[in-house]
Amino acid sequence: MQSKTGYDRDAVERILRQVGAEGRTSLTAPEGKQVCDAYGISTPAERLATSPESAVTLADEIGLPVVLKIVSPDILHKTEAGGVLVGLKTAKQVEAGFATIIDNAKAYNADAEIIGVQVQQLLTSGQEVIIGATTDDTFGKIVAFGLGGVLVEVLKDVTFRLAPTSADEAMSMIDGIAAAEILRGVRGAPPVDRDALAGLIQRVSDLVTDYPQLAEVDLNPVLATPDGATAVDVRILVDTEPRKQPVQFTQQEILATMNRIMKPSAIAVIGASAEDGKIGNSVMKNLVNGGYQGEIYPINPKADAILDLKAFASIADVPGDIDVAVFAIPAKFVPQALEEAGAKGCAGAILIPSGFGETGNQELQDEVVAIAHKHGMRILGPNIYGYYYTPENLSATFCTPYDVKGGVALSSQSGGIGMAILGFSRSAGMGVSAIVGVGNKADIDEDDLLTFFETDDNTNLIAMHLEDLKDGRTFAETAKRVSLHKPVVVLKAGRTAQGAKAASSHTGALAGNDRVYDDILRQSGVIRAPGLNDMLEYARGIPLLATPKGENVVIITGAGGSGVLLSDACVDNGLTLMEIPADLDAAFRKFIPPFGAAGNPVDITGGEPPATYRNTIALGLDDERIHSLILGYWHTIVTPPMVFAELVVDVVEEYRAKGIEKPIVASLSGDVEVEEASEYLYRHGVVAYPYTTEKPVAVLGAKYRWARSAGLLS
Repeated sequence: MQSKTGYDRDAVERILRQVGAEGRTSLTAPEGKQVCDAYGISTPAERLATSPESAVTLADEIGLPVVLKIVSPDILHKTEAGGVLVGLKTAKQVEAGFATIIDNAKAYNADAEIIGVQVQQLLTSGQEVIIGATTDDTFGKIVAFGLGGVLVEVLKDVTFRLAPTSADEAMSMIDGIAAAEILRGVRGAPPVDRDALAGLIQRVSDLVTDYPQLAEVDLNPVLATPDGATAVDVRILVDTEPRKQPVQFTQQEILATMNRIMKPSAIAVIGASAEDGKIGNSVMKNLVNGGYQGEIYPINPKADAILDLKAFASIADVPGDIDVAVFAIPAKFVPQALEEAGAKGCAGAILIPSGFGETGNQELQDEVVAIAHKHGMRILGPNIYGYYYTPENLSATFCTPYDVKGGVALSSQSGGIGMAILGFSRSAGMGVSAIVGVGNKADIDEDDLLTFFETDDNTNLIAMHLEDLKDGRTFAETAKRVSLHKPVVVLKAGRTAQGAKAASSHTGALAGNDRVYDDILRQSGVIRAPGLNDMLEYARGIPLLATPKGENVVIITGAGGSGVLLSDACVDNGLTLMEIPADLDAAFRKFIPPFGAAGNPVDITGGEPPATYRNTIALGLDDERIHSLILGYWHTIVTPPMVFAELVVDVVEEYRAKGIEKPIVASLSGDVEVEEASEYLYRHGVVAYPYTTEKPVAVLGAKYRWARSAGLLS
């Protein structure tokens, strides 16, 4: 059966049925070639020899020199077993080589089933690359591309994408490795056929998408030449156990539940307490004192009233509907109370208590999830600090309340990080729409939050701290959709390599590091923050910056040293310093002293009066060819910090009134007065920091990364 793409799926299915019938977990080399042939993956000419004589005959037919390889379902690592001989040039060498390979294989594994020896055409030219696919624990089927041979082992110069992979994504993989220029041709070497490589990546991607039971496909090396790409060695592993698929909900189902959780009309606090210091007491105080206007029902069988609100022995006794039940009781009592909340028709159960999966009690965690889903209810947590949604004055948490409203939604997997988010937001005066703890993520996770915040008019940026993803593929797909409209910032903890996971192929081993997360999050349009402070500063600063209309960035600075550091930061953050054309150069020079420097950075020098800053900044805003400005200020008595800050705000607001808005960031160097000036600038929509050249440029770079991925740059 030929598919519409020209793939011979019948051939692949016959091979997989045979492998399954024999209980094998890998394909032999001849079977691997047949699969490659079925999917149009070019391989060298090769035949199977079962004796020294047949090896000589086949080598003569294929053409000397040849390569000999052991064929055994029990020997995956042929080189380690001494099962590969390269460059055999004569019939005598082939005959002796056959015997050597068989002897080596038996010495390596005396019980191995030996089918024969593969006689393969020797290809002597081309750039070695690796193309493969593996089944990632987080993201499912992913494809990989990198330089092959020693380079992939040592440098791990490899990139990943979700399968299936489009033609554009395949080409972006080729361009995405550090050594991409080698493939374009260096030092007189001709460029390789990049279209052929991209096609090969897509064919491998299609193969593992069509056959999920293919755990790993490893083409290493692939020899890329100006005329094509050929897979010299093929390794294919099969997983007979289907990967367990996480429970998934439709967008409509998620929104129906999340809207009731984030905008509840009535909340019950199970374990409410009148005793100070109790979690149930803190939750009640935050709900009451935070200004939540919905109904609040304390649930405590030993109390008549709590905080002047009538208490109920059970949630079943409450008259009327309840949207959310906040649990502040020990873990062992949760299942029974959850049954009652489900029967009451609650949409969400907020499980604050610990004592579930994080302590090894996975059975209890699975039990409460099953109870919740039985009743059509969703669980947030367990092991969380609760959540905030400021548009509803909702502080359903035992932490301190927060009421500075704004457009940033934050979430964290850790309670400690949640408190850091709260403290930073309070200190910086950052307006938030929500702060949500997800804890163990037994049920509700980042996918659900993204889906809600995507449609939430009160949210314009989502920032998330996470340690893992329960369903990486769904997260990536959701984030890709959401990030087209709203920036998504992610701090992924555990980004340092923990060593490659045990795997039977190069592709599987390479996928054991953080690069998979990095590549796929980038593919999804996510802005990845390297640290906690970075995530918070991105969340605070990105919404203030206008969306740039192009890549041309200009630095205006009062100190040459600052200009150099700001230039370095631009390179580090993927920003493009504009090449200043002659007429613009002349225009800048009208405002700066002869010993200053136009070009980029524009160095106005430190002794200039406020008018010089004003005129050069105004020119940067006025010229349509300039898309973003970076200001480097040096503290002088001629232009003190607050004078600088006020003039910047004045000229920026003048141009905003004309409908001209460009992203502007500022770095202020000087004595402590630059702190007040930086705060003033930030309050007026100019992202500014004292004592650092890196941080403002990093925030601008994050804005650019989002704008590029969302297709907003011309």
